[in-house]
Amino acid sequence: MSRYGMTRALARTTLTIGFAASLCASLQGCFLALAGAAGGTALVATDRRTVGSQTEDREIQVKALADLGKQLPDTAHVNVAVFNQRVLITGEVPDDASKQKAESIVRGVTNVASIVNELAVQPASSFSSRANDSYLEGRVKAELIAYKDISANNFKVVSERGTIYLMGLVTPQEGNIAANATAGVMGVAQVVKCYQYIDAQQAAVATAAAATSAPAAAPAAEAPMVGAVPDSGVTSQPIDHQPPAPVTNSSATRPGNTGAL
Repeated sequence: MSRYGMTRALARTTLTIGFAASLCASLQGCFLALAGAAGGTALVATDRRTVGSQTEDREIQVKALADLGKQLPDTAHVNVAVFNQRVLITGEVPDDASKQKAESIVRGVTNVASIVNELAVQPASSFSSRANDSYLEGRVKAELIAYKDISANNFKVVSERGTIYLMGLVTPQEGNIAANATAGVMGVAQVVKCYQYIDAQQAAVATAAAATSAPAAAPAAEAPMVGAVPDSGVTSQPIDHQPPAPVTNSSATRPGNTGAL
């Protein structure tokens, strides 16, 4: 077996072990956090964002979620992901006014550079749908780890009702590789690219800076990944036999309060 093949096999084996652990935890009445403190500093050291940017992202996420929870209707279900001060809003709201209000609330958070408003105007998703999204996020992350031409740490993966949103500070080539890999993961209905693009030279500089940064400077900005048991919407059909999901670019990007896109 080639080194690349061994890497893919190891990634899938690791994911399988994680799913088994998640199942055990769920039977005990709780979910299992698969990414803990042991891997936190490693993510900081290999993330193209500066440590300061990662800390800022976490602060934006916490503040945005708190403000949205206070000001939106109880029927709203909103998730917030932040990467390099770009805020992705996903989930469901009862009407278009709530969708626009959510965007305004996030824009009011300090240091938000841009906003990607992918909220859907529809009833809140079910628990099984959200559990399936957690499962899909894990599948996609494991798939990205297996690709030798990209680093999975440069991507943030968000799943909402089977649609995968990809964020990151990446080159166009890296972004396409990750999107195409994600499109082949079973259960993925659509892939939406929400990247911030940089050129190859900028990527090399950022990667080199991350590699020499102190890993103990701050915890990783990535929230712990929660394992979940897939629902009936995810089949055991082999990945190679599933038609790739459609890949699109997000058209919902708006400027934040810094005026940047």
